[in-house]
Amino acid sequence: MAPAAASSPAPHVAVVAFPFSSHAAVLLAFARALADAAAAHAGATISFLSTASSIAQLRKAAGGQLPANLRFVEVTDGAAQVPAAAAVPVPRQMELFMAAAEAGGVKAGLLAARAAAGGARVTCVVGDAFVWPAAEAAAAAGAPWVPVWTAASCALLAHLRTDALRADVGDQEASRAEELLVSHRGLGSYRVRDLPDGVVSGDFNYVISRLVHRMAQVLQRAAAPAVALNAFPGLDPPDVAAALAELLPTCDLLPLGPYHLLLPTDSSSSSSAADPHGCLPWLDRHPARSVAYVSFGTVASPRADELRDLAAGLEASGAPFLWSLREDSWPLLPPGFLDRASGAAAGGNGLVVPWAPQVAVLRHDAVGAFVTHAGWASVMEGVASGVPMACRPFFGDQRMNARSVAHVWGFGSAFEDGAMTRDAVAKAVGELLRGEEGERMRARARELQAVVASAFAPGGECWRNFDKFVDIVCRV
Repeated sequence: MAPAAASSPAPHVAVVAFPFSSHAAVLLAFARALADAAAAHAGATISFLSTASSIAQLRKAAGGQLPANLRFVEVTDGAAQVPAAAAVPVPRQMELFMAAAEAGGVKAGLLAARAAAGGARVTCVVGDAFVWPAAEAAAAAGAPWVPVWTAASCALLAHLRTDALRADVGDQEASRAEELLVSHRGLGSYRVRDLPDGVVSGDFNYVISRLVHRMAQVLQRAAAPAVALNAFPGLDPPDVAAALAELLPTCDLLPLGPYHLLLPTDSSSSSSAADPHGCLPWLDRHPARSVAYVSFGTVASPRADELRDLAAGLEASGAPFLWSLREDSWPLLPPGFLDRASGAAAGGNGLVVPWAPQVAVLRHDAVGAFVTHAGWASVMEGVASGVPMACRPFFGDQRMNARSVAHVWGFGSAFEDGAMTRDAVAKAVGELLRGEEGERMRARARELQAVVASAFAPGGECWRNFDKFVDIVCRV
């Protein structure tokens, strides 16, 4: 009688986060969905690797609502040699983290994950593509590396083409700023000046510039079995998809975003705990598509003069507005603006809050325009809600995203002069809420929203791609 075959080990997937900006929160949403789906694989474990400070923030935001098979595992932030009282700028924090990751921090994190899982070896490493040292750590552990891209596909393409773009543009970035990149497949809709910082402009030695350049090199060399893309089928123009497939021929490129839609709609999202400043009840008092929502995320911040112009433009538009603005910026607003907006003065029709539940706000029927920095998570949340946008990009890939919104997909506009003026804000908000061009943009936004809804309907393309992704990373 032949001996019984040894049972296969249960999948143990380590998810490695980039613990800065919104990256970790986006990846945790992805990991939560992965944990729920992986539960079908008997005994599957998801270890979420991030720094102690990042994990503390994520725990607080999650409020304890995490799958039972998902556990947090700390990795070093590289700051052990920095005096505890020293204030470390974020770029330096990134340098320390990446240096530690490359020097063995991710490998140590995988060992810690194994220990926390009772000795179960890590069978796959899923990681934010920014943390490219995870590829080497995965190889050392005998596991595949499957990167997750959290930004736009066109930005990934630009980073993969960095060397070719630098060779083409050279030191002529300023004189060729308006030139369309028609000689680079997939980038013909974008100008030289739309490219992310660090591709052909800026300081090539800046931490993010070096990070994404090395990431692109590792990604093309590592032959990952798949790459998750934060897009839905039909969003990326065919030439973008074809160019990515050409540059990453061994990867199964799986569009399965917006990632936040992989999670079930949280019925508690409208509770007072999830909306501490009463944004949703305030929106309930306004007619459909009448309110402009304004937010620039947690990192981007307009200059003081631009903040004042934005405030004046919102008032001049005559439209109700909900503005999510960090409290440390409130003193920069025009004198009396907060009182006028809140209704302390006659005719007040605004609400300024330090934080808003953005996904729930954008889903609200009263919201008809979104003034945004064009960070990719915000763009995707706006698309999923069918809300047209006015984009004021600041850095990174935001210019490329704004160009996509205004000129590739056509469901919004961009402040092309690089800053928001009073008149430009009033015009943009008025057009999006009441103008003929705004109606056209709204119709286009609704078209894309319908494509998203179809992709996330039962059996839709995003779910099929996600199922394929789960099968890949849980394959032992």
